[in-house]
Amino acid sequence: MPNAEPTRDGTTDWIKCFHPSPSAAVRLVCFPHAGGSAGTYLKLSARLRHEVEVLAVQYPGRQDRSAEPPPHDLHALADRASEAVVARGTGPCVLFGHSMGAVVAYEVAARLEARGAGPLGVVVSGSPAPSAPRERTIHHLGDDALLAEIRRLSGTDPRVLAHEDLMRLALPAVRGDYTALETYVHPRGQRLGCPVRVVVGDQDPLVTPKAAESWAEHTAGTCDVRVLPGGHFYLQEQQDELAALTLTWIDTLRTTPTR
Repeated sequence: MPNAEPTRDGTTDWIKCFHPSPSAAVRLVCFPHAGGSAGTYLKLSARLRHEVEVLAVQYPGRQDRSAEPPPHDLHALADRASEAVVARGTGPCVLFGHSMGAVVAYEVAARLEARGAGPLGVVVSGSPAPSAPRERTIHHLGDDALLAEIRRLSGTDPRVLAHEDLMRLALPAVRGDYTALETYVHPRGQRLGCPVRVVVGDQDPLVTPKAAESWAEHTAGTCDVRVLPGGHFYLQEQQDELAALTLTWIDTLRTTPTR
């Protein structure tokens, strides 16, 4: 099975499927954090492989897409990612995004709903609500300061952090992603129709459980907040808990009548 379907511009590398499961009743489409890659979701895919087919989005400008320019506009990124999701085929899906990926997932969900092919729900992780004030200066940092920010959030494999040259090779993608996120403007009045589940770490310096409740303002569906132990990248240590939490919610979405 190919890992991706072509988008309008002919790109075929938008979606990775680590554990193909064509008979799965639901697809979980996952969007990585700033500087992240589809591989972020390899372990989650392995844990869910018997119940859900996990499709991980690969942004341009990294790994096998390193020859392409990284994103600098989140709305344009969501446009192209939504095309890739639609091209992958119809059928029930749930979207999952962490940090920057949460906002991308939200915007992709809005585009899918506009097409009449909205997701069953969206899981947003480690992110303030789309309309919340956010940091606007990280993408302007010099290389050394940007590297320090990456280390502060503890979301990068320590083996990679130990190699300065590798880290510097990744900086254009990191800077591009932060540019896309920090220049993002939430469309006035935009709300989803589907349910939203918010997951945050109890020690996350970027979003508190209380602040996460503001996601309810961005959906006409239900919105609940779940808190797991850990910081901004709690999901690295809480893979089993996150998988169980996500799978239980997917089962609930599948058995809940739509309005």
